[in-house]
Amino acid sequence: MELELFSNKKTNNFLLDHMIELLLLFMIVIISIISPVFLTVGNVLNIFRNMAMKGVIAYGMCLVIVSGEIDLSIGSQVALSGVTIAFVSKTLAELGIMPIEYGALVGILVALLLAFFFGSLHAWARDKFNMPTFIITLATLNIMYGLSALICNGFPIVNAFPKWYIFLGIGKIFGIPFPAIILVLMFFVFNFLMTKLDLGRKIYAVGGNAEAARLNGISVWKTRLFVLSTIQIMCVLAGIMNSAQVRSATFGFGKGWEIPVISSVVIGGTSMLGGIGTIWGTLIGVLFTGVIANAMTLLNINEFLQYVVNGLLIFGAVMFNTYMKRKRNI
Repeated sequence: MELELFSNKKTNNFLLDHMIELLLLFMIVIISIISPVFLTVGNVLNIFRNMAMKGVIAYGMCLVIVSGEIDLSIGSQVALSGVTIAFVSKTLAELGIMPIEYGALVGILVALLLAFFFGSLHAWARDKFNMPTFIITLATLNIMYGLSALICNGFPIVNAFPKWYIFLGIGKIFGIPFPAIILVLMFFVFNFLMTKLDLGRKIYAVGGNAEAARLNGISVWKTRLFVLSTIQIMCVLAGIMNSAQVRSATFGFGKGWEIPVISSVVIGGTSMLGGIGTIWGTLIGVLFTGVIANAMTLLNINEFLQYVVNGLLIFGAVMFNTYMKRKRNI
């Protein structure tokens, strides 16, 4: 039994399954040697705070990609959420209808309704016309971006948030940044959903083979509606934290977030073909990209080089995942 337990095949499979975690650990050791500031408590908390906004969206993106779909509109939804909340909150206060403290709550509700509308639109167009979500969300990316610019008239909306709202972006609980706490809490929520609930099984089934899932009584429409709406709602959460951190809102927030979010999910082992992926892997992918971004900042590396690095990470992750599948099948 011992020989079988520690056979070469089992060892190889273990190393292949946990290669990203091992590579992340190796990278952390190397960076901490080069820059002693890296592993200080303040910097570690800073990494978690900075990656929290993209991280919560990455959890939603994991569900979307596992189900066999994609959402390219996430950055625009982050911006739209922020300007919507700011516009509603400030307008209600200026008209004397209610103070900003309550107007922000109304703004959040409106932003959530808009997010659900766009998520439903994506699922409806996918189901009704069999349009690829790549094309659908590419279109709504521009629609939401334009709406955001129209709402804020091309300028940042300032003095629109109450103190409790600002806390969501810069507040701390026992010294831990509130966005970092949200990132961890959302991990447990999404991990429970994908590993313990029947809904998680349906998402995997639809992503693996939508027609087979339909024949087994799974509603492909409802499953796609859930995942495509969920990621939009996660964008609202990210938009809240982002605008609260900056204390303003404008149409440029969230632009270009598609690349780091998708790269985090793919690096974490989620297959772009659907049916394969875990929330744990996505968290590791988020940590991976977050550590790299922080290290490049500490080492004063050109910020534009980060685009090159993210592109190489996506390319390398896809190659690695393909290689891993082949090795496991040998």
